[in-house]
Amino acid sequence: MRILHVIETLSPEAGGPSQAIRMILSYRDIGYFGEVVTLDDPSAPFLKTLDFPVYPIGPVSSGYAYSPKLIPWIQQNYQSYDGVIVHGLWQYCGRATRQALAGRMPYMVFTHGMLDPYFKRAFPRKHLKKWLYWVPFEYWVLRDAYRVLFTSPAEKVLAEESFWMHRWKPHVVPYGVSGPPSTDPSILRETFYGQCPEVRGRRFLLYLGRIHRKKGCDLLMEAFGKVAQQDPGLDIVMAGPDQQGWRGELEQIAAAAGVENRIHWPGMLTGDSKWGAFYACEAFVLPSHQENFGIAVAEALSCGKPVLLSDKVNIAEDIANDGAGLMEPDTLEGTLRLLERWISTGPEERALMVSRTFDCFRRRYDMRETAKTIIGLFESAKTSRAQ
Repeated sequence: MRILHVIETLSPEAGGPSQAIRMILSYRDIGYFGEVVTLDDPSAPFLKTLDFPVYPIGPVSSGYAYSPKLIPWIQQNYQSYDGVIVHGLWQYCGRATRQALAGRMPYMVFTHGMLDPYFKRAFPRKHLKKWLYWVPFEYWVLRDAYRVLFTSPAEKVLAEESFWMHRWKPHVVPYGVSGPPSTDPSILRETFYGQCPEVRGRRFLLYLGRIHRKKGCDLLMEAFGKVAQQDPGLDIVMAGPDQQGWRGELEQIAAAAGVENRIHWPGMLTGDSKWGAFYACEAFVLPSHQENFGIAVAEALSCGKPVLLSDKVNIAEDIANDGAGLMEPDTLEGTLRLLERWISTGPEERALMVSRTFDCFRRRYDMRETAKTIIGLFESAKTSRAQ
């Protein structure tokens, strides 16, 4: 089945949606052949590293990511595909796809957590602006989609709290990652140490993601400052792009607590260095205020690493129930308990938690099942249209 994905950008710095496309499109062995139309600049260096067809028709400058080229491109090419998937909301991609297809072909929308009521509470002014998009545009994009895709039952339920006017056909899909490469983990660890040599021989917790206010990075800095003396051999690696220019403020928090030398900032990690960081760490930590899934969470589990999560990571409860990680509220007190619980966990209990990570990953977060589900949904759509 040949499927078109529509997304603003495939930049690795864009986070989960761009990474999800990379993984889904790797399953050609089950008959999933994906292509992508994106609003990226054709000269963007990261496009040259991709091993699937990409059609960049940008660049675009506005936050709404408007491009007059997108509707004509879809209209000229949609007949080459069996279905279309739009990734994300609040940008021109969804509106353009709906208008271009106009009932000619089924499309689905991956919301990627963008209907979470967290944003309504955290950014009330921005939410009012979204209402201006919702009534004339986004509501209809979702209503006319063959299916609106959610990555967990929690995300599906939360999505209904953001706007009182909602009518869509939801479907919860299995979601996850493809797992680490077959390369020897010791080689991957060396690649990571080449980018972050100061933690060689040190134990550390790994944060890997955007340095973003919704991720609770400040909670992690403050909580670690309070608990650091309980485990002098433990450091924290903060890996990811600083998109909001927030690192300086976070470093000041660490310095005020006297732990600035135990916080390490290697920047964004990709490829072998990313997987090496997972293998080298003691556990993965994410005290986020909102996370519809968290690809890095599943990646950590696939490497046999326990995960320390806030209760606002929508898959945290399942992982905690599986005994593959710990969960606490997304507050300073909760993050402090999260670190204290990990530090006080004995070797036998940690070993048991590690053993459970692999089973948790295999049962819940294998992205191959995502690709199979998408194929099945579009096959059902074709059957319905033929009847």
